[in-house]
Amino acid sequence: MGTHTTDSTDPMDPLPTPTTPAGREGLAALLARPRTAVIGLDFDGTLAPIVADPEQARAHPEAVPALALLAPKVASVAVVTGRPAGVAVRHGGFAGVPGLEHLVVLGHYGAERWEAASGEVSAPPPHPGVAAVRAELPGFLDRIGAWHGTWIEEKGRAVAVHTRRADDPQAAFEALREPLAELATRHGLIVEPGRMVLELRPPGMDKGVALLEHVRRIGAESVVYAGDDLGDLPAFAAVDKLRSDGVPGLLVCSGSSEVTELAERADLVVDGPQGVVRLLRTLAAHLD
Repeated sequence: MGTHTTDSTDPMDPLPTPTTPAGREGLAALLARPRTAVIGLDFDGTLAPIVADPEQARAHPEAVPALALLAPKVASVAVVTGRPAGVAVRHGGFAGVPGLEHLVVLGHYGAERWEAASGEVSAPPPHPGVAAVRAELPGFLDRIGAWHGTWIEEKGRAVAVHTRRADDPQAAFEALREPLAELATRHGLIVEPGRMVLELRPPGMDKGVALLEHVRRIGAESVVYAGDDLGDLPAFAAVDKLRSDGVPGLLVCSGSSEVTELAERADLVVDGPQGVVRLLRTLAAHLD
């Protein structure tokens, strides 16, 4: 289990100490050689507070200023998200910000790539199963008697079913897992569970694959990854893999009471997006 940061806003606060040897090694490598480090960050729940309507999610107001301070001092900052890259860019306010010229957004778990330098999104053709599920899903939910308050989010290359607004969100989430998994399998998709959401998306790409590819593309000598949800576990596993290959890494959990698995795996636990922002700003202040 990691440790919590304090609630101070002074960027020259001492850096928190990771509770694991591997985490301490990862932080030390970042501080020693920042220009060869990659900072990977989830969006929802990490840079942006979780809200009932994902369309209303926006980055913490201090996130972009903190990133603009940190990004010029490291090799790369990558936002790794299940959202479409363009949506994350808009909701994050990442475009056209001085200091973020080398920021990348790896959207749809890495299937899409937005680079601040060009402002363009590159992506493969969409998976045909997504269109099939999109057409079938409303009737499917009606037939299985989906819980009142359950709703569908259109995500372009994926479709998500949210239960946060249901009368009993956790019960609705558990009741829908198996039938949605069967629907996804029938159309060649997988189900990605999250915080009161089940996302039907193409296989073959996850945040771990995306992070590994980006770190290797950059040739990074250390990596930090911060996330908050089950979909971030593959990225945590990727950092473990990099560590075993000799690339030090630091795992940060943007803490919540809804997901404990990440906190148990993390080297450092911070208090949600405000804690992530505080950590980024403090890191920037301590780097040459």
